[in-house]
Amino acid sequence: MRHLTHFDERIDSLAFVPTMGALHEGHLALIRKARELSANVLVSVYVNPTQFESHDDLAKYPKTLERDLELAVSAGADFLWTPSVTEIYPEGLANVNLIEAGVIGDLYEGRSRPNHFSGVLTVISRLFAITEPRYAIFGEKDFQQLFLIRRFAQKAFPKVEIVSGETVRDRSGIALSSRNSRLSSTELQIAEVLPRAREKVVGATTLQFLRASLLEVLSAQSGFRLDYVEVVNPSTLLPVADDYSGRVQVLIAGWIGSVRMIDNFPIELRGSV
Repeated sequence: MRHLTHFDERIDSLAFVPTMGALHEGHLALIRKARELSANVLVSVYVNPTQFESHDDLAKYPKTLERDLELAVSAGADFLWTPSVTEIYPEGLANVNLIEAGVIGDLYEGRSRPNHFSGVLTVISRLFAITEPRYAIFGEKDFQQLFLIRRFAQKAFPKVEIVSGETVRDRSGIALSSRNSRLSSTELQIAEVLPRAREKVVGATTLQFLRASLLEVLSAQSGFRLDYVEVVNPSTLLPVADDYSGRVQVLIAGWIGSVRMIDNFPIELRGSV
C-alpha cells in the first residue's frame, strides 16, 4: 500500500472510501466492499473542519493514524491519502464557500448541528474533484448524510457511483462509530438503550405504536439525553403521515455525556388499524 500525503495522479476505476480516521470494523467493511468493486482502492483520512459545529468537538475527535494505516492495509486498501487542510481548501478556511445542503440538510441532524451537512457536501465535492473516483463507498449508519451525498453526487458528479454499506454493530447491537472510543464502560452500557429500543419495536406495524414504544424506552434511560426520534420515508427523508404504510426509516439521536450518538434502522408499517 502507498501512503499519499498529496494526491496528484489519475487512478483508473478508483473505488474511494472517505473517512475521518479512527478506523473501526465499520470502515473496514466499506474498504472490503470497495475491493469487490475495483482493483484500485483509495482510503482517505481527513478530519474535515468545516463540518464541526465547535472547535472543541473538532479537537476531541480521535486520531489514530498509525493504526489506521495498518487496518486499511489489512482490509485491502491500495492507497491511503492523508491530505492537508491546504490541499483540500487552498483558499483558506475563512474563505470557503459552503455548498448548501438544502431543506433536508436543515432537518434532524442539521437542525441540531447547523451547517454540518453543508460542510460534509463541501468536503465531498473537493475530495471527488481531486480523486475522480468511479465508486465512492459510505456507511448507512449516517443515513441522512448518505441520502444527501447521493442526491448531491447525482447532480454534481454523475459519473461517480455512490455505494452504501450496511451498519456494523458490536456484540451489544450498538452501531460502531469512531466517537464510541470516547465512551467509558458505564457510558457504553447506557448506549445499549439504542439497540434495546430497536428490539422493542421489532414487529411494530403502526406508526403510533412505533413512536410510543421508542419514546418509552429512550426517555426512561438514565444518562441518555434524547435529541430526536423521527420516522421518515427513506426515499424522501421526510416524516411520514400517521396512516402511512410501507417501509420507513427510524432516525434516533441523543447524547451520553459529551458524546453524540446516532442510529437508524428500517421497519415495515401497514398503516393505521
